[in-house]
Amino acid sequence: MFDSLSDRLGGIFDQLKKRGALKEADVSVALREIRVALLEADVALPVVKDFIASIKDRAVGQEVTKSVTPGQQVVKIVHDGLVELLGGEGETLEITAAPPAVILMVGLQGSGKTTTTAKIAKRLTERDKKSVLMASLDVRRPAAQEQLKVLGEEVGVKTLPIIPGQMPVDIASRALQAARLQGFDVVMLDTAGRTTVDQSMMAEVATVRDATQPFETLLVADSLTGQDAVGVAKAFDDQVGITGAVLTRMDGDGRGGAALSLRAVTNKPIKLIGVGEKMDALEAFHPERIASRILGMGDVVSLVEKATETIEKEDAERMAKKLAKGTFDLEDLREQFRQMKKMGGLQSVLGLLPGLGKAQKQMADAAMDESVFKRQEAIINSMTPKERRNVKLMNASRKRRIAAGSGTTVPEVNRLLKMHKQMALMMKRMKKMGGKGKMPLPGQMPPGMENLIPR
Repeated sequence: MFDSLSDRLGGIFDQLKKRGALKEADVSVALREIRVALLEADVALPVVKDFIASIKDRAVGQEVTKSVTPGQQVVKIVHDGLVELLGGEGETLEITAAPPAVILMVGLQGSGKTTTTAKIAKRLTERDKKSVLMASLDVRRPAAQEQLKVLGEEVGVKTLPIIPGQMPVDIASRALQAARLQGFDVVMLDTAGRTTVDQSMMAEVATVRDATQPFETLLVADSLTGQDAVGVAKAFDDQVGITGAVLTRMDGDGRGGAALSLRAVTNKPIKLIGVGEKMDALEAFHPERIASRILGMGDVVSLVEKATETIEKEDAERMAKKLAKGTFDLEDLREQFRQMKKMGGLQSVLGLLPGLGKAQKQMADAAMDESVFKRQEAIINSMTPKERRNVKLMNASRKRRIAAGSGTTVPEVNRLLKMHKQMALMMKRMKKMGGKGKMPLPGQMPPGMENLIPR
């Protein structure tokens, strides 16, 4: 997410930090480079102009030139400017209307609208404990209604029974009636899309809107389309009226033009972002956290939230007790691999840690993917329980047997053991320091993790 923009801005700020004291000319040059970086990230020109103007007075004034750490001060000013550009405090999806509250999903065909409808329904069901009914109003696209039904079964959310031949507004009215009779908290209406914005689609959506009086009208837009997504958002807002947007495929968007332009152009908040294909790959959009990610500061709050959601309380307590004793065996390492996979994999975790963007790049350059974790877990699974608990038992013959049993090589087994040794050593040091262990330096991988990278 925002990889290319983050790299460009990181390079600009690295140069500023190296200079020590800054002259106004230095800051002006940096602002010009930031302007180019934003334009290359497909941020709308008017938005870029306003953004640079908003931070210029502060960045070239006394606030920076008299600062003890002028380079860091410029970074803070840009960070604050990005937060404001992205929406300030931000607005998440909160259902406060009397039930059944209607959420109207709108957008172009191919933007991921139906999948996003199911993702939001799953989120409302599991996080907010709401009972949700989904209904597909797409009578044009073949099997669209069946698709939502299948997704509903996958995420455990009820869908309105399909009656062939009904018109969208009739389906919407039937969904509302069913929700009232059966006591649902939320009704999600997945409208039909087109490949481009056209008047018949807008008229259809407006008719459904008037008939259902939705609490939320959410535009689903593909972030990879950049300024096109912003144009679509403006068209829907002008003709139908939207309350917010959901940007899909943010995990593949290295530029970020749509996210950085949409709020400024439409004055409507981005409420959620899709960050993967899995049904739980949906995140609330927090401007401050996103700004921190763009500037390589990480997003520790989101990491903690993700860990809280995925790690079982009993597992966490058991691990805490072992760490308090300063012990960390290979069974613990295997559990760490499994928990990391639940949290979206190493790439996802590193992307949320401060200063570890370089580690992500190092992994990408080495063509490392999640299959590496599977191989490491296979190695541990090929060991006996005694070997997992006592790594000192590992001799040459045992390593050969483990490599053969896991379909790997002895050097791979050695790399895993080396990584475990380094991590176990770190745990002992943390115990001696009363648990106040130091984080890795910015740009470094966590201790031992570099041994995962194929040689």
